[in-house]
Amino acid sequence: MKKKTSPSVILFIATVTSFLIYFNGSAVTVALPAIGTEFKADAVMLNWIVTAFLLATAAFLLPMGRVADIYGRKKIYTLGIVIYVGASALAVYSKTVNILILSRVIQGIGGAMNLGTVAAILVSVYPPEQRGRIIGINAAAVYTGLSAGPFLGGILTHAYGWRSIFWVNIIMGFITLPLIFLKVRTEWSDAHRQKIDITGSAICAIGLSSLLFGFSKLPGILGIGFTTLGVLSLAFFIRWEVEISNPIVNIPLFLKNRMFAFSNLSALINYSAIFAVTFFLSLYLQMIKRLKPYEAGLILVAQPVVQAVLSPLTGKLSDKVPSWFLASFGMAICTAGLVFLSCLTKDTPILHIVYCLLILGTGFAIFSSPNTNAVMSSVDKEHLGVASATIATMRIVGQVISMAIALLLFSFIIGKIQVTPKNSAKFMVAMKYGFMIFSGLCALGIFTSLARGSSKKKKKIKR
Repeated sequence: MKKKTSPSVILFIATVTSFLIYFNGSAVTVALPAIGTEFKADAVMLNWIVTAFLLATAAFLLPMGRVADIYGRKKIYTLGIVIYVGASALAVYSKTVNILILSRVIQGIGGAMNLGTVAAILVSVYPPEQRGRIIGINAAAVYTGLSAGPFLGGILTHAYGWRSIFWVNIIMGFITLPLIFLKVRTEWSDAHRQKIDITGSAICAIGLSSLLFGFSKLPGILGIGFTTLGVLSLAFFIRWEVEISNPIVNIPLFLKNRMFAFSNLSALINYSAIFAVTFFLSLYLQMIKRLKPYEAGLILVAQPVVQAVLSPLTGKLSDKVPSWFLASFGMAICTAGLVFLSCLTKDTPILHIVYCLLILGTGFAIFSSPNTNAVMSSVDKEHLGVASATIATMRIVGQVISMAIALLLFSFIIGKIQVTPKNSAKFMVAMKYGFMIFSGLCALGIFTSLARGSSKKKKKIKR
């Protein structure tokens, strides 16, 4: 008889690969000034190094989640790692900023294969009563990656240059791939008899890509055109999904499942409000406070360290306390942290910034794991891949919206020039407005999170 894969092995591989992807994201953010210096890239191009990865990930998440449900989550997960490692190698040897951005696009495709399946795989191998704890552990790996990214990324950039960050991805990829091939003997494909909606997948990818690209180009004509195309495409996508028999997104999940719908909406708002904080503060600490990359990273590590420590605890707590209550409380704490950050000036003490990041990290940890648990607990087993991909899509789209807001503020206030101490006054204005907008978004998120509270019945996954 063929041996089953140990759940602990799956958890280890999932945590390592989650660490890998999020380490890269936060480390690259700290390395942006060094990349800008080498390629003489302006603030807008630096923004695209981050946004390109997010845009590609968002475009492929939902289709890959459905493909994984049908053809096997292990296959898609493994292929995602291979693509991610290959794209990291391309980034290492990039000679221009455009090639670097291209490598980030390819990384995004590989990342979509991983992020769209990881929660589904974990929920597939662990019983319902352990779901919150396991999701919390995986979230801790995510935040450990975010924690290590600014600090280790700063050290690597300072000592060996920004390309060394991508070498870490390659090395860790070669550690995880043998583990998958040798130790993971189980395949999961709970919708294996169904067909993949290729047309819907294409419409979804075009719609999300156009919408997010349009956001980044607003308020210009190009931005208005692509945003309009994105909205129309997604509207057509929803209509298409309602009418076909095997959709990649089960629209009734949003229309009839209150917990699923508002949990995803809350995730979208939360990530829209939180993600660009590191982008702003990385530039602020290095360009305004004149700190070195590793010094800036040491400060920025405060937020994800708190998240890494608290996430397993809040995840476990969400198995006993209503997830909507914990998530709403966490959103309120995030709002307070953003309000404090909106008061930053050139002379703000570093300790004040650390306190703000600790508050933000606490709020995010209380929100994230319980919210993910709410999403994954609200659907049947055959929809786990789509649910995993949907929550990941909300996360990525929220991150792109956050960066688009930053890009809009840079375009309006600073223009297409490098951020230097000479134009620090304009940068401070852009950052202040950014944190004010994020505070308002997070305050709105408190109400969307509370809106699902009346859903008393928690749907159990059919096992």
